[in-house]
Amino acid sequence: MNTSAMLKYKPNWEETQERFKAWWNRSRIGRPMFHLSCPREAPLGDFIPLKKGESVEYYYTDVDNKLNVAINWINKIDYIAEAYPNISMDLGPGSLALYLGSDPIFAADTIWYKEVVDDWKDWNPLVFNRENSWFQKHLQWIKELTQKAEGRFLVNIPDLIENADILSALRGPQTFCYDLIDEPELVHELIAHVDDAYFQAYDAFYDLVKADDGSSSFTAFQVWGEGKTAKVQCDFSALMSPSQFREFVLPSLQQQCDKLDQSVYHLDGKDAIRHVDALMEIDSLDALQWTAGAGQPDGGEACWYPIYDKVRVAEKSLWISVGGSVNEIVCKVDAIVKRYGPDGLYFILPQLSRQDAIDFLKKADRDWS
Repeated sequence: MNTSAMLKYKPNWEETQERFKAWWNRSRIGRPMFHLSCPREAPLGDFIPLKKGESVEYYYTDVDNKLNVAINWINKIDYIAEAYPNISMDLGPGSLALYLGSDPIFAADTIWYKEVVDDWKDWNPLVFNRENSWFQKHLQWIKELTQKAEGRFLVNIPDLIENADILSALRGPQTFCYDLIDEPELVHELIAHVDDAYFQAYDAFYDLVKADDGSSSFTAFQVWGEGKTAKVQCDFSALMSPSQFREFVLPSLQQQCDKLDQSVYHLDGKDAIRHVDALMEIDSLDALQWTAGAGQPDGGEACWYPIYDKVRVAEKSLWISVGGSVNEIVCKVDAIVKRYGPDGLYFILPQLSRQDAIDFLKKADRDWS
């Protein structure tokens, strides 16, 4: 079980928790939130040698290797502002596909999932089996990691992923596009099965990593919340019309957000922007995270303000990744705060030098509160 009262290397953890609570609720607590880190003035400990030449699978599945990588990082990097030490042990983005019958394809930068469905009639209903070997191994790895974290890190809920994205992984995106047209009623049934499987898996991992107060941390997106917390998404929506998204995906997301205590939607790529209006109709969705995609301006650029305008009208929070030089970051953040105010803003920043980080936070407290 993770600890909630304190983290060994996060002196302002209680303040950080209060800022997260305010961010989720769009309530006032001073300056915006910042995920910010910088090099430590002196390492906390010696570098732990890591094994080399192992299989690609080893780097995803060996608990001690994951832990040593994280320890080496925290030995040299200081988590300041609202950044906090956390550790993930994902089986790729979408491991729910593994628990429903796919097999992993391990690659250096991610894990893919084998397309295994030739005919949905052989797979409907999609049944979540707790004895699935990948699910059982994943549970055991997360359990071991939680035991070994020892108050140094929060262990994250893994990136299960949901709804049409899982069906697309099992079936293949091109073929699944045809399924939406040829067998819409079957697709509705399958998404309902995925919804059920999602929470059976989510609840099992949540029970392992939740703090004594019920709070939890979700992988990759650096978010902590008081209860069941997660990122939700539908990257497959880039291939869907607005009417298809409303028909097949929106009810699933609504149900998912209703059951979670805190949720942030991962909007990925320009082809997904057309679904923002529908997403903002989900009352129980708390925040939106925008990923512009390769070759596009980062989240701090004014070209994305039309997205943010809709999010703010819907009274939801924003998760914004901002890059560039220190001066460029300051200018982008300043413009966004002036446009929207400081409440409900969470900026993800690149690692800065210690002095730049200190100066940045001084400006934030002085000018953006």
